[in-house]
Amino acid sequence: MNLNDGAPNAQQSRVPLKFVIEGKEFETFDQYKTGAELKQLAGIPLDTELFLSISRPYNDELIENEARVNLARPETEYFFVKKKLHFTINGVHYTWYKQFIRGIQIRELGNIPREDELYLDLPDGWKDDFIEDDEIVDLARPGVEHFISRAKIQGVEIIVNQSRKKYDKPQISFEEVVRLANGSYDPNRGYTVKYSDGPKENPKGLMSKGTEVFVKHNMNFNVRSNHQS
Repeated sequence: MNLNDGAPNAQQSRVPLKFVIEGKEFETFDQYKTGAELKQLAGIPLDTELFLSISRPYNDELIENEARVNLARPETEYFFVKKKLHFTINGVHYTWYKQFIRGIQIRELGNIPREDELYLDLPDGWKDDFIEDDEIVDLARPGVEHFISRAKIQGVEIIVNQSRKKYDKPQISFEEVVRLANGSYDPNRGYTVKYSDGPKENPKGLMSKGTEVFVKHNMNFNVRSNHQS
């Protein structure tokens, strides 16, 4: 006769231990977990400082990776990190636990294809900042950083004054458009540059001296010139 038939094992008879990391609740039957195990559960990098919240007037306890934490104490244990920064990649929100991040890490987090280009989206019409893979970005600057990816331009054609022109850069300047239209750019002459059928960043509008716009295949430019007195 099996004396264990119908009897729950010791683990099944126990109530799971609950604990919270960064606001998310976890359960376990393990009485002890190391700092490294707690970080791995919550997806926190191992080189990030993790703290156990201690009621006042005590200071919060730093939990080292090799430290063993007793989760069976009477109250629920709350763990947190003090430094976490937020940013978006193509509209998706991410949390990072360091002040700095490399371009290649942003690319990997956002699953951005190698053939696409990565930019820091700048507000108020400023030119977006191109991010190289080995570039280090400071996430602790004021505000939330927004990163976007764009397909790399691979030899599109644009239409300048009804003439088709080969172009292989993601952006084109006011001066470049004038050169394509007239063969040269004269700083002593005034020019009016209108564009239409552009990408979502700049579908249509007017260009002025010193500005740039993003280009797409079959984008249309119209250039007129008049001599300045």
